[in-house]
Amino acid sequence: MEMNVSKNDEQVVARKAGGLNPAVIIPILFVIGVCIYLFVLGSPGNFKDADKLGSGSVAFASVEGKDIHPESFLGIIYKGGVIVPILITFMITVIVFSFERYFVLGKAAGKGNLDSFVVQVRNLLNQNKIDEALEECDRQQGSVGNVVKEGLTTYKALSHDTTLNKEQKMVALNKAIEEATTLEMPMLEKNMMILSTLGTVATLVALLGTVIGMIKAFFALGSGGGTPDAAALSTGISEALINTALGIGTSAIAIILYNYFTSKIDGLTYKIDEIAMSIQQSFAEFN
Repeated sequence: MEMNVSKNDEQVVARKAGGLNPAVIIPILFVIGVCIYLFVLGSPGNFKDADKLGSGSVAFASVEGKDIHPESFLGIIYKGGVIVPILITFMITVIVFSFERYFVLGKAAGKGNLDSFVVQVRNLLNQNKIDEALEECDRQQGSVGNVVKEGLTTYKALSHDTTLNKEQKMVALNKAIEEATTLEMPMLEKNMMILSTLGTVATLVALLGTVIGMIKAFFALGSGGGTPDAAALSTGISEALINTALGIGTSAIAIILYNYFTSKIDGLTYKIDEIAMSIQQSFAEFN
């Protein structure tokens, strides 16, 4: 019994350790986001009169107070201000962890067609062909195959157990399936919270950038001594709108992908529950 608990603990740790580690990946993505902001969006080629900057960067020119005007869409995004690299980091994070979830959930579904696997296993269970069903699980693999294999292995062991009555065997079978499902769920749901969080936080950070831009716009409006600084006013407004657009876009993509992956996880869970019920019914019928 202790060995079984230890084995389960090791499997839980292994599944929790799988996938990307946010504590390591997100700081790296932030550095990448800052580099994109400075060296891609801030490239002198994205601005008018870039040759006047000499060997300096656009970021350095901005610090020196030189008047630079964007010539391309990338340059316009650069003018969004200091909140832009944060929003770029959010967007990259959504993309990276979405790809990670896509591959993890694809692997969890197994190698073959999942619907065909479910039908095949249920047909074999109806005929009480447990060994053939176990072979199907070995071919399918993935989280669904692992849970079904654990249930069928317990099914086979309980069939030859003479120390327990039928009711006790059903309880043991149900417990084995539930434990196997619980072991697989952390791997399926890992990092989903990141997509959910960014779906909300991206909009709030964009709102912060919008407020900062509007503050600059109104400051320019009131500091001209009766004649508003049109350039500073337009810069503040454009900064506000750029941050709004980036934040809303990132939030929308994060929410859509979160709902997509949640539906995939729900689909896998439903398949597991469907086969689990078939295992229980077959055991009740043939034992």
